[in-house]
Amino acid sequence: MKSVDISNDITKILITRTQIDHRLDQLAAQISHDYAGDDHLLLISVLKGAVNTLVWLTQKMSIQAPIDFMSLSTYGSGTQSTGSITVRSDLTTDVSGRDVLIVEDIVDTGYTLTWLTDMLKKRGARSVKIMALVSKPARRTHPVDISYLGFEIPNDFIVGCGMDYDEKYRNLDCVAVLSPSVYSKKK
Repeated sequence: MKSVDISNDITKILITRTQIDHRLDQLAAQISHDYAGDDHLLLISVLKGAVNTLVWLTQKMSIQAPIDFMSLSTYGSGTQSTGSITVRSDLTTDVSGRDVLIVEDIVDTGYTLTWLTDMLKKRGARSVKIMALVSKPARRTHPVDISYLGFEIPNDFIVGCGMDYDEKYRNLDCVAVLSPSVYSKKK
């Protein structure tokens, strides 16, 4: 992997790639066990941030499951949620009668996942569960039941593992805290 100098942009590494790999091994084993023999399982990833997590997770799973994607936005190019959800791209798979596992990069306020879970249930999903790489419980404004959680983290603005700031830093293979000096430049 090409080395990227991020020393001025990152204040600290919260979770290393080794820690992520180890935890995803555990989660993939649990998910594979819980859904063994389930021909109705569908994995849904919310674009763009959760793609890395989805890929890393499915490579570690011992069961097969189709995947689908939705593109939702609540952030735009800022660091705070706008409070409204924009569906940029909808699912191509009918979720009716399916067991859905939403694979997410981060659970922050819980607003998006509450909306998505409700929407999938209205579309007839048999069950909806959530797998998240990271969770920020200090920011939670909407209750979210995370069935498979990687890591609980403090209320820092993070990047890496698909998570971005203004479409940058997704390629980092760790979860890192972004320096406020980076996003305060935009103001």
